[in-house]
Amino acid sequence: MPTSEMTSIEDVPVTTKVKMDSDEELLASLGYRQELKRDFSLLQLLGLSFSILGVVQSITSVLVYALPYGGAVGLVWGWATCCVFVMTIAFAMAELASSAPTSGGLYYWTFKYSSPRYRMVASWVVGYVNSVGYIAGASGLEFALSVQILAAVSIGTDGTYIPTTGQTFGVFCALLLLHSLIASLATSTLAKIQPYSITLNILLFVALLIALPVATPPEFKNSASFAFGNFENLSLWPSGFAFMLSWLAPAWTMGGIDSGVHISEEVKNASVNVPRTIIVSTALGCVLGWALNIALAFNMGPDTAAILSDPVGQPMVTILLNSFGKRGALAVWSFIILTVNLSAVDLLMAASRQSFAFSRDGALPLSRLLYKINGTTGTPVNCVIFCAFGAMLLGLLSFAGPVAIGAIFSMGVVCQYISYSVPIAARFVGGNTFMPGSFYMGKLSAPVAYVALLFMAFTVLVLLFPTNPGPTSADMNYTVVVVGGIISLCLTYYFFPVYGGRHWFTGPVKTTRSVHSKSDSLDEKEMIGE
Repeated sequence: MPTSEMTSIEDVPVTTKVKMDSDEELLASLGYRQELKRDFSLLQLLGLSFSILGVVQSITSVLVYALPYGGAVGLVWGWATCCVFVMTIAFAMAELASSAPTSGGLYYWTFKYSSPRYRMVASWVVGYVNSVGYIAGASGLEFALSVQILAAVSIGTDGTYIPTTGQTFGVFCALLLLHSLIASLATSTLAKIQPYSITLNILLFVALLIALPVATPPEFKNSASFAFGNFENLSLWPSGFAFMLSWLAPAWTMGGIDSGVHISEEVKNASVNVPRTIIVSTALGCVLGWALNIALAFNMGPDTAAILSDPVGQPMVTILLNSFGKRGALAVWSFIILTVNLSAVDLLMAASRQSFAFSRDGALPLSRLLYKINGTTGTPVNCVIFCAFGAMLLGLLSFAGPVAIGAIFSMGVVCQYISYSVPIAARFVGGNTFMPGSFYMGKLSAPVAYVALLFMAFTVLVLLFPTNPGPTSADMNYTVVVVGGIISLCLTYYFFPVYGGRHWFTGPVKTTRSVHSKSDSLDEKEMIGE
């Protein structure tokens, strides 16, 4: 439990319109001292954010959640519709990131702009939901990668090898271990990887966009009327609602909009480069993803049900096999697997920085252990391990069946949208003054934010529905159970008598005594539990 002398950032100004002398001074004006190394440039941060979006690899992972709800129309127009609204989220988030670029991001903004009556509990819930959302995202991506690797083995054995759930989980755990080791490297090393990552992602996209229509046999080519107008509802929901369920694919792909925010304390010129990255990476993901979906709609063949029922279990694999044959499909698939590995490392890195920031403010269990910088790498290695372990625990849901593991994808989006919505709304209804940074939309800020909020609220409700009406335990959507359980647990922890967060949590704490002081040591921060 904290001492009564803990300093809150409540009275620390968010920022000013006067240009700061350095990123360190700007961070100090937010109440935090510089602890991580700023080795990320704009290009490197863009590489990380775009890698987390991962157009080709993300679409590959969630294609199975798009095709049943509209077929080609869900693939093309479901993506386009969703992305229009996703961009409003990006713009709203970019304004907040420009104003206060700190790794805590969402829960920091929630505390700063919420009314005094609700700021503590709101910041607490957003911090937990955002942390769990990132861990869920990492878990979902790692599990998708394990499925993709074993799908390659199935292709190589002509379908004679069919992986068991236990084998998939074993590969999943091995990948988490590998990616934890890489994500724990020095910031400078991780930053140097990013230009190669974004180059590989773009080249893979361009190669697939060109090769797919060239290599696809005539029997698998579709007409323009099919690609843009063939609606197939393979669920039991009404067609309109089924179309909206197809939004899970773009919403999950375009997830991690705030990833750059959590790296902001390792970025040069963060108040400018972080909002730029949010907007550019999201826009690139939306446009390139739409182009790839159109290419798939033209070259996936007319039998959507056959694609979904293929024993390989990966619709993208089936499409690639039909277009390129076994050897060609394996070649493309190997590059997809490589890019997913890079995405998984970056996502785990972003998740660890969120956990680091939240433990810095003493809110997480074991905060004293988590809030440590490794002396060799200069990175929060303990937080990387913490996030990987949490992702592994979520991966155990795979033993409950495919519907349960699908809940990991849904809960990643639901958790993100909940944690995005609160600070965006608090900025306008919390009664506190917002001081804009370098990126500011002026009179358009409020309309854009309100559209984003309505879209996120609606999408969260849609994604809580089961795959079909009248669900049984086998096809129940467990997202509502898992997310509801997470929120219930964090609220129970907050309101727990004597030891609960309400008795000691004061929001983000001040770790530097003044904007210009650089003499404070890590030991001068009074942490929860000390």
